[in-house]
Amino acid sequence: MKAAVLRANGDIRHEDYPKPELKPDYVMLKIMATGICGSDVPRALYGKAHNYPIVLGHEFSGEIVEIGENANGFEIGERASGAPLLPCMKCKDCQKGNYALCKNYTFIGSRIQGSFAEFVALPAANAVKFDNSVSFEQGALFEPATVALHGLKTNDFKGGGETAILGAGTIGIFTLQWAKIFGAKSVSVFDISNERLSLAKEFGADNVGNLETDEMENGKYDYIFETAGAANTMQNSFALAANKAHICFIGTPAKDLIFAPELFENMNRKEFRLTGSWMSYSAPFPGEEWLLTAHYFKTGQLKFNERFIFKKLPIGRAAEGFELYKTPGAVKGKIMLYNTDGGAICR
Repeated sequence: MKAAVLRANGDIRHEDYPKPELKPDYVMLKIMATGICGSDVPRALYGKAHNYPIVLGHEFSGEIVEIGENANGFEIGERASGAPLLPCMKCKDCQKGNYALCKNYTFIGSRIQGSFAEFVALPAANAVKFDNSVSFEQGALFEPATVALHGLKTNDFKGGGETAILGAGTIGIFTLQWAKIFGAKSVSVFDISNERLSLAKEFGADNVGNLETDEMENGKYDYIFETAGAANTMQNSFALAANKAHICFIGTPAKDLIFAPELFENMNRKEFRLTGSWMSYSAPFPGEEWLLTAHYFKTGQLKFNERFIFKKLPIGRAAEGFELYKTPGAVKGKIMLYNTDGGAICR
């Protein structure tokens, strides 16, 4: 098969690559759409890949084209998204249903062959079927959508509260939608990009604010979700929090994070709870995050907009997509790759 192969740091080539083996309890997906995740960028460009050569890509969807003899409940031609985590299922964390905390896991697209290819083989348990009314592009967004929902679960989200989301990227927009679906009294979204804030308004944000130019109402919000992984948004969350608030860091910082004592003291004075959220899995594996994403995309309550996608490229031009990340701020949305010349077949 053909795949976009990372041969060395910054060296991505579209070339022949072994088609994956179909094991008895696996299904084979023909990849139709796959997104470049922000976590793929350091692997491809900054020497963070676990090994070379490797095929990256873990946000994907496709059509089932082969079914292993022990993989029940599937039919050829069905649409499916792929949960990329392969936990060991034996360690203490896995036995408790905390699959993302497994220390013995492997992962499609970082440790084993990923979706920047014609085909991916994955355990049947990791294949999440979705309705034909849901596009393959939406299927490729299951993974970030489930990350957002896992953040709500981790943060013990309850309806009726004032909610703030810091960061209006893909995960931030999905966090906004989940908060609305599960009954937030109001949702305010903050970012530094007016373009992304405009998108947040389209997706139902009650209020938006530019972190660089607008004043924020500190001490107001019962639930806060930080999705950007930036120092200023993480710091702002401490100021925005109401008394007894719940704060969840979904974003992952790439630089040192420093809090002034008077800002950090908010945790004491407001007695808020701060938690992190990692990946998107719960018991039974892969968890309701994935099943609810399939359901709410089907009902239309979880919405998709073409503005989610910044650029469309065939997988053969994956290297061009990564080149765009070399210019800070150049990528404003999802770069989506296809095994076709465009997205028309992905409806």
